[in-house]
Amino acid sequence: MRPVWVLLAFLGCSGGPSRPRPADPADPALGQLADEDLYKPTYGKPDLQRALITERGAEASGERLVAELEAGAGSDDRLRVAIADLAIRRRFIASLEACERSGQACPPRLDDPSWAFDPDPDGGPQAPKLDAPLRFDLGSWQQISAELHGRACACRTIACVDSMGVAIDQLERRPMPEVAGDEVASQSITRARECLFRLRGKKATPGLQPPAEE
Repeated sequence: MRPVWVLLAFLGCSGGPSRPRPADPADPALGQLADEDLYKPTYGKPDLQRALITERGAEASGERLVAELEAGAGSDDRLRVAIADLAIRRRFIASLEACERSGQACPPRLDDPSWAFDPDPDGGPQAPKLDAPLRFDLGSWQQISAELHGRACACRTIACVDSMGVAIDQLERRPMPEVAGDEVASQSITRARECLFRLRGKKATPGLQPPAEE
């Protein structure tokens, strides 16, 4: 008669390798690798470091402006906007720092593209002016959504964040249903909104506590 431990060893081996436990959506490790944080930018670390130097200089200028306005050098409205702009820029800097540190929250572009869109014009709604053609076939919608992603994540002011959200809402309704459901375009729109949430302080930058909302 074989010893009990031999039988147990045989039964354990005959069952094959044990299956890994199912992934838990609440697992912190998975949360740190959320899809919106997996975007891989085309720029390198030297470009990122130069951008950080530039943005920290702009942050210092914003701090001086807020101090001057708080001392009575401007109206309450100017102070309110200056404070909001400074908060947005600090969150943008936090995203650059997260990108440098862990490869998360990387914006698609480091430049500050010009953006002039009035979300509430006197003459009625107007289409946002983009580099991509507003044709809304599959190829064009992918280009539009990618540009919206890049522009949303590059916002440094509250006016940009506010108007970009309106522009995304407007343009997202334009493609035909079979085009609007494209996975590539949908992912770009999702990432654009994630950036706006972070810049508003409604979503934490990876590795940081959620900043105070404006």
